Amino acid sequence: MSATYVLGYRLATLLAGAGALYIADIIDWRSAYFVMAASTSVGILTTLFMKEPQRNISPQTRALEQNLVEQIEAEVKVKGRIQTFIEWFSAAVISPFAEFFQRTGKTAIIILLLIATYRITDITMAVMANPFYLDLGFSKSEIASVTKLFGFFLTIGGAALGGVLVMRYGIMRILLLGSVMVISSNLLFAWLSTLGHNIDMLALVISADSLAGGIATAVFIAYLSSLTNTAYTATQYALFSSLMTLFPKIIAGFSGIVVDDYGYMVFYIYASLLGIPALLAILYLMKKPLLDPPPENIEPDDA
Repeated sequence: MSATYVLGYRLATLLAGAGALYIADIIDWRSAYFVMAASTSVGILTTLFMKEPQRNISPQTRALEQNLVEQIEAEVKVKGRIQTFIEWFSAAVISPFAEFFQRTGKTAIIILLLIATYRITDITMAVMANPFYLDLGFSKSEIASVTKLFGFFLTIGGAALGGVLVMRYGIMRILLLGSVMVISSNLLFAWLSTLGHNIDMLALVISADSLAGGIATAVFIAYLSSLTNTAYTATQYALFSSLMTLFPKIIAGFSGIVVDDYGYMVFYIYASLLGIPALLAILYLMKKPLLDPPPENIEPDDA
């Protein structure tokens, strides 16, 4: 499912990127915008026609929610609609956070550190990708053909391979593999910066980077999903995915300064080194079990 998610996401970006430009070039911009707007109906209609999945809530989770509500009501003694709002807010917002920290204990800090840094390397380097290609002398057509089309298929292949590897070897090992591959692919960009305009080497580096990115993305989605409690999937996954891009995007904002002051070679080495904290966090988590086994006694939520 993680690999399928990556496939759908990449197809969407291809349609919204190259597809929109082709439509605008062949017909006009009005048609391009119309097709893009119509394309969003796929997700909207799917959501409207799908049935709400059954929520399974364990007795431990129910007890946690009840205890939180009782503690809040003991501190804030209110009745009526305000009490109803407090009960809803506790179950929808406070309980997901409390449940995660209760379940993971002290290792929650390491998990959050991993989530915050796992994609820091590829997000940081991606900001300077197009200026890098142009400064090396590659034409826009060469960049589009190699990085967009050729890289697209390799990313999809990497995502599919990542899904297979996770099924065969588990999440943590492939999470480590993805981290090492992403760091290594950035070092290849540092090497490419010394070669100048070389389309064959560009294709080689993009192949490694796209394959690494596909594997890392698929396994990371699987990892984030495995951290959620089925009672709070949406809230907890939203927390993780927001944290996943928060610090990388902040640090990526300084990429241009690093390139201007030190050049592309130093920049890509620097981007690779940013991935070391995630690598160390994975190694730590592999030695120390993080999550309690899922409760065996699960009750359907009939409320």
